[in-house]
Amino acid sequence: MTLKDARRLLRPLREEIVGLAQALVRVDSVAIPPDGHETKAQKVLRDRLKPYGLDVELYDTGFLERSRHPFVRRDRNYKGRHNLIARRSGTGGGRSLLLSGHVDTVPVGHQPWKHDPCSGTIERGRLHGRGSWDMKSGLAAQFAAAMALAKAGVRLRGDLLCESVVDEEFAGGGGTLAGRLRGDNADACAIAEGTNYSVVRATRGGHFFDIVCKAGDPMGYFSKEEVVSPAIPMGRLLGWIDTWVKKRKGVRRGATYAAFPDPAPVQVLAVEANRFDPDVPWSVPLEARIRVYFQFLPHENVTAVVKTVEASLHSFCRRDPFFRKYPIEIRYLVDPPLLGHELPAAHAWTRCFHGAATAVVGDEALLSASEWPCDAFLAHREFGIPTLLFGPKGAGSHNANEYVEVASVLRTAEVYLAATLEWCA
Repeated sequence: MTLKDARRLLRPLREEIVGLAQALVRVDSVAIPPDGHETKAQKVLRDRLKPYGLDVELYDTGFLERSRHPFVRRDRNYKGRHNLIARRSGTGGGRSLLLSGHVDTVPVGHQPWKHDPCSGTIERGRLHGRGSWDMKSGLAAQFAAAMALAKAGVRLRGDLLCESVVDEEFAGGGGTLAGRLRGDNADACAIAEGTNYSVVRATRGGHFFDIVCKAGDPMGYFSKEEVVSPAIPMGRLLGWIDTWVKKRKGVRRGATYAAFPDPAPVQVLAVEANRFDPDVPWSVPLEARIRVYFQFLPHENVTAVVKTVEASLHSFCRRDPFFRKYPIEIRYLVDPPLLGHELPAAHAWTRCFHGAATAVVGDEALLSASEWPCDAFLAHREFGIPTLLFGPKGAGSHNANEYVEVASVLRTAEVYLAATLEWCA
């Protein structure tokens, strides 16, 4: 079967694919650790799949809380949060394929939106709303592959599995881990992150932590005693972070990240010593904290780098009179850290998928690496499933006014079906 076959099979589903993406965007599936309420969106997806006669299962991920796997986040709740998987069984003897995406989203944030973030409004060829690009439209494109095969009565040799998972945002990965531990595995995997048509074969790892300092006595604020505040000394810690920003730019990049100006970023995500809210009294803060984000390249020994970073931080604090007196505390936000992954360009799955993407979108199908971590390493490194990322064109992920280009959702569906026809045939 060819790209021409993929387009023929998808042609009757064009409105249904866009409608599915809209329907998912219109359902609030925000996940804020330790909880998430994704199940309503999963039921919408399940109901949309019913007419196609696929083998669809909705299952509770609460069993993760009994698992001893090291990447289960012990500070999260999984009971009552449901993954969805749809299977199109093959006739036998072919390679199997897992198409995976997450249905949970980050919150809408505090910045103003042009459209209601749950509206699913389509305007000038763009579908707007939280999760439209990250990554409900990608999910719709992936499930369209199974829907098209089922509608046409086509069975390939290999099995096709399409899953919608929970708990990917905020460095989760619980939904992906649940699927792999359950045994929903395959010979290859693709994740529908919004990649703007790039075929992403490598991702970075990530370590998130807070540096916290408490100092001073609240009873001393209106007194003759010195009022001690950690706010100004925390500025010196920002200087220490800046030295690591510069240092990490010189890390050995490898071929995959060779063209990245900042291959392994170090970023400050938040700084807090007091708040500006009108109900907060004007007073000197007694606690200050900095949220830091280190990224790692796929080939790096993350444990070793984290130990080096922490040793450097403690050394800095020992040399600083304030932090010798008021020691800092390191609080991990994600433990263990996220890892990166890399699939060789010459791998059969890379060649298959990149060939399908090039046939559909031409030179826009760049073979590339991601600028961020995700849950791809779980399938790839922990379960040995060769994994790529591919998704439609859009913008605004994790920010206000997120959107996806509607035409690109349909092209993405063509890529996924064309790759499925080749791989599973």
